[in-house]
Amino acid sequence: MRRIKDIDYKTLWQDIKEAISGTERDFTETSTGKAIFILAVPMVLEMFMESIFAIVDIFFVSRLGANAVATVGLTESVMTIIYAVGSGLAMATTALVSRRIGEKKQKQAGVVAFQAILVGAIVSVLIAVPGVIFAKDFLRLMGGTEEVINEGYMYPAIMFGGNLIIMLLFIINAVFRSSGDAAISMRVMWLANIINIILDPLLIFGYGPFPELGVTGAAIATTIGRGIAVIYQFYLLWSGKYRIKLYWDSVKVKLNVMWKLLRISGGGILQNLIATSSWILLMRIIAVFGADAIAGYTIAIRIVIFPLLLAWGLSNAAATLVGQNLGANHPERAERSVWIAAYANVVFMGLIGALFVFFPDFWIGVFVEEGAVMQNGVLSLRIISLGFLCYAMGMVLMQAFNGSGDTITPTKINFFCFWLFEVPLAYVLAVTLGMGLTGAATSIVAAETLLALLALYLFRKGKWKFKKV
Repeated sequence: MRRIKDIDYKTLWQDIKEAISGTERDFTETSTGKAIFILAVPMVLEMFMESIFAIVDIFFVSRLGANAVATVGLTESVMTIIYAVGSGLAMATTALVSRRIGEKKQKQAGVVAFQAILVGAIVSVLIAVPGVIFAKDFLRLMGGTEEVINEGYMYPAIMFGGNLIIMLLFIINAVFRSSGDAAISMRVMWLANIINIILDPLLIFGYGPFPELGVTGAAIATTIGRGIAVIYQFYLLWSGKYRIKLYWDSVKVKLNVMWKLLRISGGGILQNLIATSSWILLMRIIAVFGADAIAGYTIAIRIVIFPLLLAWGLSNAAATLVGQNLGANHPERAERSVWIAAYANVVFMGLIGALFVFFPDFWIGVFVEEGAVMQNGVLSLRIISLGFLCYAMGMVLMQAFNGSGDTITPTKINFFCFWLFEVPLAYVLAVTLGMGLTGAATSIVAAETLLALLALYLFRKGKWKFKKV
């Protein structure tokens, strides 16, 4: 019995080392549980570092006061549109690259990668120009006070202006993940975060020779960190050492591939825009109750994002295996991968949710002291965390659809759950019935629960297994 345990621990440690260092393993032939584990470890660690971005920024910015936190909160609520577009393109990239890898067509996967990068660059320019020009108007439209607008308008200007970096980071990391080189995406995100963590306090507070830039410094630090990470991504793509390589004959416009990417990503972008625009509308509803409500809610959301992104890493592993196994004509392995990932996600999110529900004061207290902002943060965190089990199940199932190339089903689910249900419910509860922040937070839990139930029903019908891309 003792010897069996020793072997198990030794095998576990070897799998962890393989996951973090990278592997050339064929995931369509590896046992499903091991494939999920080896892909999920670096993906979860990658998302861990992505969540650190949110936590680090708000940790330092919260020292500047409620107006600075409100600026970040209002900006991030609309930055989610950029994340939605980037994620949509990443979904299409994942579906096509993983399918080509499953079919053992590595060179065609590289062609897809370059077309995805090209599409992302074009889209980012269309966002950057108006984003920089209308930064003040954006804050005003979102309900920011004149003080918030005048003090913080450079934050959204820099974040919108540098959205090309965000797009490329999302897309190229999706290329590495979906090919099976998830460890590379993890390293890229770690590099970006280490630079951001170092630069944040230096540029926000002006330590040493650095200028004191306040909330603007947070935007510059984040953009520099991500920018250096993107340069590193391109170096790895051209190095030729991994599953995905860029060849000179890959670097040309291929309209048929671009069209296929746009067609698949259209559903991905739309589903994300529907989801993220509901966050914008929720923020607009909450803004009615003042800067303290916005700041408390923003801090709570940043804390919630931390475990959500870790869970998203596990969901990405499921999406990659769905695409690769469908490409290799193993639909039963694809489905089994999803169930394993979903169960693991539910356990993980359930444990974290319990900590947030029973001890919200501790977590909010890390960022802000006693007062109205603290009270609003505790209230928001406790209520939103009640839905963690449904968030966990729903995100894996939605990513499974996306990994198969079926981005339309999740789009329909998001449209119904967020636009037709969540936003109207939030307005009725928060404003009409006078429940304020309690009502808005409750609407989030209700909508995510409905989403998980609908996704479960449609996934079990199995039409996603026959999707061709």
